[in-house]
Order: sequence, then structure tokens, then C-alpha cells
Amino acid sequence: MSQPASAHEARVIPVVPAPDEDTLYEVRKRIYPRAVTGRFATWRWTLVWVTQAIFYGLCWLDWNGRQAVLFHLVERKFYIFGWVFWPQDVFFLTLILLISAFSLFLFTAVAGRLFCGYACPQTVYTEIFMWIEKKIEGDRAKRMKLDEQPMSARKFRLKATKQAVWIALALWTGFTFVGYFTPIKELAREVASWSLGPWETFWILFYGFATYGNAGYMREQVCKYMCPYARFQGVMFDPDTLVITYDVERGESRGARNKKLDYKAAGLGDCVDCGICVQVCPTGIDIRNGLQYECIGCAACIDACDQVMEKMDYPKGLIRYSTENALKQHWGRREIVAHLMRPRTLVYTSILGVVIAGFLYGLTTRIPLRVDVIRDRATLAREVDDDKIENVFRLQVMNTAEEARRFALGVSGLENIEIASERIVEVPAASTKSVIVQVVAPEHSAGKGSHPIFFEIKAINHEDVLVREKASFLLP
Repeated sequence: MSQPASAHEARVIPVVPAPDEDTLYEVRKRIYPRAVTGRFATWRWTLVWVTQAIFYGLCWLDWNGRQAVLFHLVERKFYIFGWVFWPQDVFFLTLILLISAFSLFLFTAVAGRLFCGYACPQTVYTEIFMWIEKKIEGDRAKRMKLDEQPMSARKFRLKATKQAVWIALALWTGFTFVGYFTPIKELAREVASWSLGPWETFWILFYGFATYGNAGYMREQVCKYMCPYARFQGVMFDPDTLVITYDVERGESRGARNKKLDYKAAGLGDCVDCGICVQVCPTGIDIRNGLQYECIGCAACIDACDQVMEKMDYPKGLIRYSTENALKQHWGRREIVAHLMRPRTLVYTSILGVVIAGFLYGLTTRIPLRVDVIRDRATLAREVDDDKIENVFRLQVMNTAEEARRFALGVSGLENIEIASERIVEVPAASTKSVIVQVVAPEHSAGKGSHPIFFEIKAINHEDVLVREKASFLLP
């Protein structure tokens, strides 16, 4: 899908303000990234295909007669394959956020902005939109030439075709996104019958517009100015972090030369000053000026430089993944790997391991039953037959399993306390049932006042599904 880089000067088309116009920010220079091939480009496109296959395909997968992954906001349930999460399961959401945060910290401390360069949605969709642009308008040189031309029938046709494909992809992306919050098959029927609700319509258009604008037009501006990660990444780097580096000692002094020239005798370094590393950069930086916050770690410059080195019969790796200490002390791969495990990464790894272990333990020991006990506020306590005192409770029984179950209700905590109402409740799969429970106890079973009692709810034929909830019983 991309072509090997060749030695041409970097070219950008600036939008120049009027001479008397004061600007408070840097004027954007339109970037025309050059296509490049290589092992890192292959990795990047592999992740594009994998992430988008998951995103566009997972919402259509069925599981137990319903959508496999669905964050159903109307029902207030999250379905993730065999698990059903309720609002009361916010604990697991907290652990997922912690795992995501510490994973990002760890990856950044070890190898810089790997997420940005390979898996960030902004990077992924920018790659896709640029690939569409290249297929319709041509390679870098053709696109620059086309933009410089006045409007013509051919230019209008190419631009209109590109826009139509971009908009179609953006709307499909918005539709898919909403399909994770509203069952996607229902959503498809609503779209086909032009009966979409206002919120579904808004979010499809909003997410589609964001995809279209960010990936089609803003591109590197999102990474440079909108993404906060670019600003605070520096505090997570240290001299042993693997980042994309230019070997100044080996590359300088740079300069053009004939392949047969004894460049070392001429006082030149390995850099032939072709500028291809700048041309392939999606944010338009020159990595030879050192690591900059705009660098997203995509390694396109590494692939491009390696191709030039190969053509010149020079060793590859003039631009490579390395560390500050490795460049200064001329370390090899073994020394670099040995310094990856250091106090910072060990702390991140330990915390991440503990949180993941807690998350897995919580999932594996999670009981598919939840019960909320609510006292009837209308009648706190009343005297009934046989000198007994009655308290009324409302039990919200949540069956989180994907099968209907019958539950036996019991109560303990006071002498001769019992349930005077129905003791068996049947709850459909993945649903909630509210039950009014009348609890009675002898008037003299305890002193006056509030006394702790315990409701026991146990699934019939599933002895391990048992919940014990505390409540209070009032004796007047």
C-alpha cells in the first residue's frame, strides 16, 4: 500500500499571512507525508488492520442470543461476552482504568510513545485517510502538484471522490461507535427505516464529524496541540528510555555525495542529507534535530533512512530506536535491554501486576447475584397477630447470570425471626426483580430499638451462589 522512499527534497506549502498581520501561533505548513515501506511500516499497518477488524467487527458478534459486547445505556448493563456488569460493578471499571494508566506509564518509560505511533485512533485513522487520499489523488508529488493547480474538472472529480469516500468511512465509523451503546442490529434497522432517535443521530454525526475532521484535515495538529500526552510525556522519559534517535556522532557532518566517494576521507558522516526522514514524518519534524515533543514514535524515519543506507551500502541504523545513555556510551543491544529493568519500570510493573491480579481475582470470584435491601419508609414497624412485630423491606434481587434462576430467601439475627411473605423468587436472566418481604419477630425477642439482622439469598440448585446482606429490625 506504500512505495519505497527515494531521495527528494522535503516540500511543504505554507499558508503565509499578510505582511501586517500579527499572529499569536505558528502558521500551519501543510504536510504531505511520503509513503514508506519497511518493518516498522508493516507493524503499523498490521495494527491498523487488527484494531479496525476488532472495532468494526466485534459489535456484530453474537453471544448467548445477544450482542457479544454491548454497553447498553438504556438498560444500564454492560455485556462483555459471558459477563454482565451493572452500575454496582463500578469497582471493575476503576481497575480497568488503573490498568490502562499504568500500562501507558510502563510502555512510555520503556519505549516512549509506542501507543501513539502504532495504536492511537488518531494515528490509525490518519493512516487510513492518507491511504485513501493516495489511492485517489496519487503519490506525494502528484498530490502537491494537484493542489497547486487551479480548479478543473479533473481536480474537482478527484477531490469530490476523496471527500465522498472519507465521509462514507467517517459515518460508518460513527454508526459503529454508537452500535456499542445501542444494539447495532436494532440501530441498522432504524437507519434503514429513517427512524433514528435524536441521541443516536447526534452521536453518529458527531463521532463521524470528529473522525473526518481529525484524520482528514487536522492530522498532526491533533498530536501537536490537542493531545495532552505530547506535553507530559517528557516526565516519563529518562536516559534509558528507548526512543527514536539520530546518531549524531556517526551521521555528522552530513552532506550529499557520490556513492563511490570515500566520504570519510572527505570529512563527511553517514548522513547524505537527502531529507527523506523529514518527508515521511507525519508531523513534519526533522529527527536529526533531536527528540521533539511532536515525535509520535511511528518509526517511519527509521524505515526511510535504512532504505537510503542500504542503497549507499552503509550500515543501517543511522536513525534507530536507542537510548540517550546508549548513544553516549556506545552500548549494544544487550546493554540496552539490561537497562530496561530499572527502579521506575520495576515499580510500574509491580503495581500493574498487583492491579491485574486483583482484577482477575475479582472476576473469577464474582458471584452472579446482587441484592439491595431497602426499608419500607411508610411503615417502620407494626404489631401483628400472636404478639409479633412486623418490618417490611423491599429487596432488589439482581440476577447477573444469563439464565433464569430461582432464589430462596431467608433471614437471621433475632430469635425466632422469620419471613412471613413469599420465600421463593424467580428472576429472569440478566435482570432485576423487586420483592416486598415481610419479616416478623416475637415482641420480646430482644430489647426495644434497632437490631441487626441478615437476609440470606441463595440460588436453588446453585449452592455456591449465595449473598448475605445486613439490615436493621425495629422493635418498638
